[in-house]
Amino acid sequence: MFKQREPNEKQKRNSPPAPGEYYHVYNRGVLKRDIFLDTRDYARFLFLLLFHQSPTTTFTNLNREVSYFVKHQMFNISNQDIKKITEKKKVNLIAFTLMPNHFHLLLQEQDGTGISKYLQRLGNAYAKYFNTKYRQNGHLFQGRYQSVHVDDNNQLLYTSAYLHKNCAELKGWRGREHLYPWSSYADFIDNNRWTGLLKLEIILEQFSGGENYRRWVNESGAKDKDEELFLS
Repeated sequence: MFKQREPNEKQKRNSPPAPGEYYHVYNRGVLKRDIFLDTRDYARFLFLLLFHQSPTTTFTNLNREVSYFVKHQMFNISNQDIKKITEKKKVNLIAFTLMPNHFHLLLQEQDGTGISKYLQRLGNAYAKYFNTKYRQNGHLFQGRYQSVHVDDNNQLLYTSAYLHKNCAELKGWRGREHLYPWSSYADFIDNNRWTGLLKLEIILEQFSGGENYRRWVNESGAKDKDEELFLS
């Protein structure tokens, strides 16, 4: 269960992250342009998202890992490498969704600088890949990432629902959000594919199981009116 801190001055958007606190982090392509143009782009960003939670992570052949994922829907990373990452993480990834021109993450700060360094590393690595692949120059993302501090448990739960229903705005996905391949929704209602790398327990432990969580998300009202709370 979310443990609310002693009340003090309310944290505002982009205030320095505090250890142990939760944040909704998001960004989109410059001028609302798409940042994912094919399956390999999504898979590349997902790899960086999962395996760069530790600042010491290094992989020499990301193309091979992405190709493996496209074929098998999983990454070919050893348990030993995953253990090394989890032991040195500076940020916890709780939930995520990747959309054609933006992304949303629910993160927990670990040491006060983890989120900012993680997002910087993630953004720089993906932008370099994207610009090289598509022979483009300049900025890929619309400035620095934005964040909203999660004040209480209700906001924590609603934010997870908002993330997981985000794809409802895409044609053909309303009512099928749990099947969307580029979010953590399936990990919440079925099996966590990224044990140790996706820390969903803070939310899922409040429900009797994945299907109970899914029912709650459907009844939460999130995205029912195509709300866009965080990307204005």
